[in-house]
Amino acid sequence: MTRAEALLAAARTTGARIATAESCTGGMVGAAITDVAGSSDIFERGYITYSNAAKREMLGVKAETLEAQGAVSEEVAAEMADGALARSGATLAVSVTGIAGPGGSGFKPEGRVCFGLAMTGRPTRTETVDFGALGRARVRRASTDHALALLLTALGA
Repeated sequence: MTRAEALLAAARTTGARIATAESCTGGMVGAAITDVAGSSDIFERGYITYSNAAKREMLGVKAETLEAQGAVSEEVAAEMADGALARSGATLAVSVTGIAGPGGSGFKPEGRVCFGLAMTGRPTRTETVDFGALGRARVRRASTDHALALLLTALGA
């Protein structure tokens, strides 16, 4: 069973509805979920907010947060997840924002990805993973897998 299949099974068991808010993965988390037949039972919607303007307009990320922390930060990841949860009929939302590469800086290196997880009735959680300079495609795949794992963990699976 794939992670996405396990996620759908867990979400059906708990009655969860899922939303995604993605930047560097560009919709890959939502695509992984909707690759599984019957995903419409649990997948509410996905937001692809690649630009800062999209993060502000679609998810309500504060301009002040973006300016003070940068798009690749746990603070922005939290606001993205909170925004996806608040603007959808979902009960669980995951966000992904990072530097897939090439590039980065000493302060925010290539492969750094921040995740947010918002769930109805629970405090929003965030975490940062430094995948390293694996190359753009590998960082995006690793980020997608990690986001699915966070959703599974949130559902107790």
